[in-house]
Amino acid sequence: MDNMTKRDKPWIIRTYSGHSSAKDSNALYKANLAKGQTGLSIAFDLPTQTGYDSDHVLSRGEVGKVGVPICHLGDMRTLFEGIPLERMNTSMTINATAPWLLALYIALAKEQNTEPGDLRGTVQNDLVKEYLSRGTFIFPPEESLKLMGDVATYCFQNIPKWNPMNVCSYHLQEAGATPVQELAFALATAIAVLDEIQPQVSPEDFPQIVGRISFFLNAGIKFITETCKIRAFVELWDDICLNRYKVEDPKYRRFRYGVQVNSLGLTEQQPENNVYRILLELLAVTLSKNARARAVQLPAWNEALGLPRPWDQQWSLRMQQILAYETDLLEFDDLFDGNPEIEKKVEEIKTKALAELKQILTMGGAIKSIEHMKRRLVESNAERIGKIESGETTLVGVNKFVESEPSPLVDGEEVFLTYGATAGEQCLQNLVGIACCNTFKKC
Repeated sequence: MDNMTKRDKPWIIRTYSGHSSAKDSNALYKANLAKGQTGLSIAFDLPTQTGYDSDHVLSRGEVGKVGVPICHLGDMRTLFEGIPLERMNTSMTINATAPWLLALYIALAKEQNTEPGDLRGTVQNDLVKEYLSRGTFIFPPEESLKLMGDVATYCFQNIPKWNPMNVCSYHLQEAGATPVQELAFALATAIAVLDEIQPQVSPEDFPQIVGRISFFLNAGIKFITETCKIRAFVELWDDICLNRYKVEDPKYRRFRYGVQVNSLGLTEQQPENNVYRILLELLAVTLSKNARARAVQLPAWNEALGLPRPWDQQWSLRMQQILAYETDLLEFDDLFDGNPEIEKKVEEIKTKALAELKQILTMGGAIKSIEHMKRRLVESNAERIGKIESGETTLVGVNKFVESEPSPLVDGEEVFLTYGATAGEQCLQNLVGIACCNTFKKC
């Protein structure tokens, strides 16, 4: 490469990870950072997501299974042992218990002598999509919206470099949303949160809060349409910020987003094909410079089978690194600007999304329209599944081209990481130790 060629800075490279215990997850994070990962993305287990300690009866069988269990500050210390928070850009995928997990993170930063104002990262804090697609909510919708707004206001006042919310359309697509629905439902959520925040802050400060709102998107296999969807997001968000909220400074109107590409489309059959699916979906969020993701995390090829091993995560990590550092992608301006086919598709998506968004706002906004949006997702998902079952939508290795040679990648017993059977027991022992310690005032 010519020494005079200017390259854009790569996006933040992350791996969504966490399992078994804080200690096991800490070892995984250190290993991934040593391999060149440039940010952390924390997966929490279901008890942590829904506000239960590991020793609660409802936690049985779920401790450490789909993420790391965090019950108290000691767990957070273990999770980040040897990892200086002042140098990290940490994404925490947490919603209903976001205020509490963020508080533990800030407390740990203070223990590390890091000023909270220097912390960089994101807390997802999108409770609307919990009602639409995941179900890990705790409080009613109105109270949840207030919490979302309170977290955003607190972050602006105390940790201004932190993104207080990832408006999350990722799970909407996983629940069956079309690109149009992704845009409309996510933008409706963002509007609900900003309308909640606006009366609480001064007119002078409000544009800066708008500028801290970020999004977390999904990208499916139709990567040209997905690129157009994201370009539509960029244009619609700019329009909403300017015309609805009167944000004049363009830097506060930027559409800032992170992404994990589609996990719903990964197949158990011929799982080696998932490598190509992941790569094509990565292109959807990186090819267009003006709509490029600021942070990317990729699933592993075998996630339809089980929990990926460190090697599996490394394979996805290397995919990002090769695209970012070996290719010439980051040397060019936007490859799609001025393309009439792209512009036509972007306008089509925008028009349909605005019509859907207008209907939601007419019904009273995102909170009042939760049941309506849920019905729309169920309808879309039923249509998606029906097309796969009828063969109208092709899934290579599933409903077409199903004949296959035996794969050496899945020839063996350890195709994925086995969940630690003692993980829950270890968490319980730790909690018992803390309870005894508190009883005798020795902590």
